[in-house]
Amino acid sequence: MKVLRALVLVALLAVAVFVGYRFSRTPTESAGRSVAIYYVKPDSDTLGKWSVSLSPKATDTESVAFYATAQVLAGPPAETQAVRFPTGTIARSVRVAGTTATVDLGGAVAAKQSGSYGESGEFKALVWTLTALNDVKAVQVLVDGARVATLPGGHIELDEPLTRQSF
Repeated sequence: MKVLRALVLVALLAVAVFVGYRFSRTPTESAGRSVAIYYVKPDSDTLGKWSVSLSPKATDTESVAFYATAQVLAGPPAETQAVRFPTGTIARSVRVAGTTATVDLGGAVAAKQSGSYGESGEFKALVWTLTALNDVKAVQVLVDGARVATLPGGHIELDEPLTRQSF
């Protein structure tokens, strides 16, 4: 009888430990991690955002930053009115050193001329998305691996890192 009581006690203790573990986990652990992606609404000033789920493989700041950058470049869902990067713009790489994310863009963004409204909205969305990540305070933009003064339209200065205060 003592053995049966001991077994029941061990089973109850195991259940209590399991239940305690399940209820002590944070909501992000149980629901999956996500990242906020910002976009600029057609008025060129108002920000909107949507949330995208992260892969369990996105474990470091650089992989999360690269994924977030790709989402900004793709833009919000099609039915959402937003300022968008030119179709064909790609993220060649994203590196994070200290508090600065360096984003190397390529493709259509290097050649297409947008007005000041478009360029401002595109880069505001990128900067707000990346600076929402832990430890990122500024975004240095490269185009095809090089630091450039501006894009062909010449509306946004890219030779220095951009911050939220840049907009």
